[in-house]
Amino acid sequence: MSDRLYIFDTTLRDGEQSPGCSMNLDEKMRVAHSLAALGVDIIEAGFPIASPGDFEAVHRIASEVNGPKIAGLARAAKGDIDRAGEAVKPAGDRARIHTFIATSPIHMEAKLRMTPDQVVERAVTAVKQARSLVPEVEFSAEDAGRSEMDFLCRIVESVIAAGARVINIPDTVGYMTPDEFGWRIRNLIERVPNSDQAVFSVHCHNDLGLAVANSLAAVENGARQVECTINGLGERAGNASLEEIVMIMKTRSDRYDIETGIDTTKIVPSSKLVSQITGMPIQPNKAIVGANAFAHESGIHQDGVLKHKKTYEIMTPESVGWSTNRMVLGKHSGRAALKSRYAELGVELDDERLVVIFDRFKVLADKKKDIFDEDLMAILSGDSDIGAEHVKLIALHAASGTNDAPVAAVELDIDGARHKATAEGDGPVDAAFKAIKSLVEPNGKLLLYAVNAITAGTDAQGEVTVRLQDGDRTVNGQGSDTDIVVASAKALIDALNKLPNMHAKVVHAQYSGV
Repeated sequence: MSDRLYIFDTTLRDGEQSPGCSMNLDEKMRVAHSLAALGVDIIEAGFPIASPGDFEAVHRIASEVNGPKIAGLARAAKGDIDRAGEAVKPAGDRARIHTFIATSPIHMEAKLRMTPDQVVERAVTAVKQARSLVPEVEFSAEDAGRSEMDFLCRIVESVIAAGARVINIPDTVGYMTPDEFGWRIRNLIERVPNSDQAVFSVHCHNDLGLAVANSLAAVENGARQVECTINGLGERAGNASLEEIVMIMKTRSDRYDIETGIDTTKIVPSSKLVSQITGMPIQPNKAIVGANAFAHESGIHQDGVLKHKKTYEIMTPESVGWSTNRMVLGKHSGRAALKSRYAELGVELDDERLVVIFDRFKVLADKKKDIFDEDLMAILSGDSDIGAEHVKLIALHAASGTNDAPVAAVELDIDGARHKATAEGDGPVDAAFKAIKSLVEPNGKLLLYAVNAITAGTDAQGEVTVRLQDGDRTVNGQGSDTDIVVASAKALIDALNKLPNMHAKVVHAQYSGV
């Protein structure tokens, strides 16, 4: 019989506290509706006393978002609690006030300047006041990870007696390790006489990279609510990642046998929405939602996944909202992945042909980072050695100005013979292309010219891609240089070298100025 883990999402409160992640009202509403569709149990919609905007957001979410319980955060102070109660009131029986006060010695002494007795009295008063306003109250012992256990037991027992039905034990500064945090949760549940009257919750920060691990340790020791955020957003290094917590429960049901109410197929869309709204990019190697989470480049891995996905995938990409996995073709890829990608492009390769094509693919993969479908088709149509250099750039000079026609002069080595040419164009790149193409045939039709900066700064190295078509042949060429005109010339020459029957034209006019 499966147990139940409640997912408390605080993306709109703690997640928004990430530097640079503030959201306007419309953006908060979009995220709130996405969280409801995802199936979270509780949405912590904000901190109503913090600002009129925060109050309005919590109030509107409580009014318009159906499904989850709606929580508003409040310090253990009358003004905070009244404001939170007013904000969440439209949620009716789904309204929750989440009140907190610090319980660690350093916080009580240095921040609150209160005695432990005063802290307990303030906490009890706050819970009773909140309970008079809403049907459900959650109490958090801020910095519980560094609080003394005897005092923590005392205040937890007191607030449960006052009406709190959710007790949150936060690792506010991300200080705990899994074994000691798990022990702390277990010890509280066992020592507090009325612990059976409340659900124990955890809110772990990621300062040491242990937020998810600590949350799991807490669940293993009796916690049944986890406070987390989409993409792990939050103060400083962030919070426990919702997607990781949920998919651990699902993927390792053999270990936990605990269900969540999350529709996991909506995880990736929710993640992308939050990333787009906050402007916080998702690192490619982020578990579950990163671009590389289901991408395979190693030939060994690709071969295994093509034979049986479970060889290297412990969950399906579709189960979290990706459309499929991704075979990344690069220098580590193997024949099986290459053959499979050609099959997807409608090209069936027999074993003999695959050997030839694979060799060409490896040569190209060593030259460039990303291999595109157009590259594959260019490799397929290549009759000559892809690495052969019939044409080499010896020298290039380009000049342009606001009042002068751009001109370029080139010197090429074509099959061992030196040739020179000059040409004018619409710009220095166009002029260089015209000069080069005047010396060789065939010279192909230009289908694509693309520039990417490899590094940052004005001294960045530019990478140019050129695509040429000659009859039924399509070839790609790449070139890089800190001078973009030189990089462009290199790319064009790289493409020309892949056209068959390359030779020099009969040149009637030579340019000797190079």
